[in-house]
Amino acid sequence: MAELLLEFLSEEIPARFQARAAADLRRLMTEKLGQAGLAFTRAESHVTPRRLVLVVDGLPEKQPDVSEERKGPKLGAPDKAIQGFLKANGLGSVEDAEVRETPKGSFYFAVRHVQGRATAQVLPDLIFEVVRALPWPKSMRWGTTKDRWVRPLWSVVGLFDGASLPAALIFGEEPGSGPDADPNTIWFGKTTTGHRFMAPELIQVTSFADYRDKLRAAKVILDREERRRIIAEQAAELAQAEGLTVKDDPDLLEEVIGLVEWPVVLMGSIDEAFMSLPLEVLTTTMRSHQKYFSLLNPDGTLANRFLLAANMETPDGGRTIVAGNERVLSARLADAQFFWNQDRKRSLASRAPELARIVFHAKLGSLDQKVDRVQALAAEIATHVPGADRDRVRSAARLAKADLTSGMVGEFPELQGVMGRYYALQDGESPEVAEAIAEHYAPLGPGDRCPSAPVSVCAALADKIDTLVGFFAIDERPTGSKDPFALRRAALGVIRLIVENGLRLPLTAIFQTARGLYGELRGPAVTEPLLDFFADRLKVALKDKGVRHDLVASVFALGGEDDLVRLLERVKALESFLATDDGANLLVAYRRAANIVRIEQKKDKKSYDGAPVPDRFRQDEETALHDSLAESAKASSLLLEDEDFSGAMSELARLRAPVDAFFDEVMVNAEDSELRENRLRLLARIGATLGQVADFSRIEG
Repeated sequence: MAELLLEFLSEEIPARFQARAAADLRRLMTEKLGQAGLAFTRAESHVTPRRLVLVVDGLPEKQPDVSEERKGPKLGAPDKAIQGFLKANGLGSVEDAEVRETPKGSFYFAVRHVQGRATAQVLPDLIFEVVRALPWPKSMRWGTTKDRWVRPLWSVVGLFDGASLPAALIFGEEPGSGPDADPNTIWFGKTTTGHRFMAPELIQVTSFADYRDKLRAAKVILDREERRRIIAEQAAELAQAEGLTVKDDPDLLEEVIGLVEWPVVLMGSIDEAFMSLPLEVLTTTMRSHQKYFSLLNPDGTLANRFLLAANMETPDGGRTIVAGNERVLSARLADAQFFWNQDRKRSLASRAPELARIVFHAKLGSLDQKVDRVQALAAEIATHVPGADRDRVRSAARLAKADLTSGMVGEFPELQGVMGRYYALQDGESPEVAEAIAEHYAPLGPGDRCPSAPVSVCAALADKIDTLVGFFAIDERPTGSKDPFALRRAALGVIRLIVENGLRLPLTAIFQTARGLYGELRGPAVTEPLLDFFADRLKVALKDKGVRHDLVASVFALGGEDDLVRLLERVKALESFLATDDGANLLVAYRRAANIVRIEQKKDKKSYDGAPVPDRFRQDEETALHDSLAESAKASSLLLEDEDFSGAMSELARLRAPVDAFFDEVMVNAEDSELRENRLRLLARIGATLGQVADFSRIEG
């Protein structure tokens, strides 16, 4: 058994691409090996800022021999059919074909024995197919060819069983062999280089273990998790020595891992003159622009220190690197301080009219027009949000976007909303209004905190619903693969705001109000499509919480339900009901009844939705079922009106005994046509009664 080692050495790969690229390389290559009949025992991938690596152990030295066979025409078939079969399979005469007996008679078979190729000959084609198939989020075109790679590729290590693969990657063409000085050609080799600055010399390798060890000696740590551990440990040690702690930031750590091959954590200082800036300005500047880790004092406040992960060791212990980074940070913070001072010379309200110069969308007007709509919609939503002060809701909606015209947000777009809160507080706005300005974009994702303050909830809902209604009105809806305006995220945000705050919000009426605020904008109706869109999003949101999507669909299918809190209570009650023996058996009985009715309606070409006639009942079980259905329908209807969904389900559970008795004792397809029709109508009433609480036809399992 042999080992395959691949290394693609390139210019720096963006950190956010790396983990996915390593997983894709492993997945694609193992799929190709499987298709080629090459079994293996282990495959693992690695990635650093400059190299993408794959090692596969336990490969055979050649493909297995295989036999291919194709079934042909029957013995005695027309000569034209037989000759066509022979020609298609490269056979000279019928003597070259095998005749085999099958349950359907004697047939010709073409049998071809294919000898396996040497693995070293097969691999180059597979590797180049993988190179072309790697799905980089963004990539560069290789010269004038159509082939692409994430960044300029320097070299490829391609070792099989310790020897270089005898081929090359030829961009713009198929892989080939033979001498070629074309710049589009990169030969598989056994040499790579170490750290760009500390060990740039060529390294010759013979195996993965040799490759890994020599890279470490050349100041490259191949294992991503080891780099993570080193950064975390060094950061904690430096912080502890100063009596500080590192602010937890797993996303930043994940990114920094992808920026260094030889991590060396260093500590720098923030000029005290900048410590009066808002906390978010300091942390955003360090985190987003410089990739620095923030440090906290024992009391939890931001310390005037930061940590950076350098990619090299220096003779002076990193002092020059720290000094350079401190200068860069000071320059950025000086800009921030200038904007901070300039922005506060004007009130936030005075900035709002400037939103008229910013286009929200060519078909949906300016941001100023959006703010007008959001203000009116937020005031309407406030009537459904307990504790929401209508005047403060209007103020928050009016000022929510105003900081987009500030210098600080122009320099640091990540701080939109956050800076608006600071400016609003300076202007004397109430804390509720200021917080709503900061929170109206939230939640931005499943891990983001959901606003709970009434004013914030109103502003956030209005902003998202206005966006959804507008883009649906101009028919800019998400497709299976594209969602350029983040409408799925907006819908999930609305769902979280409603559900987590227990709001009884009538979405149909709110959507209609929002659509009316767009005035004469032409476009399709939005209410029904939006409700369907929300139903799909709700299934996604609840799936992560273990709620079955089919139960959500079965309740949504009833139509007319736009209160998400009430809908979820129904789903919860339905789930509990189906978990009982009575519920599970009633579901089976419903399906049996529905199948019988459906089959007979199709056969008879008529519907059996009408009410059964009690005078035509012949057996006690028919009467008992009819009476039980009537009683359950009436009782469950009243319970549903009172939103006692568990009670309604309990009422349905009483149907199990009469339904079981009916199926045990009554012949539905009686010879008497009137009796048969009456019994089919009685069966149809089972579905109609259960249909008051959910569409049982959509329930799976």
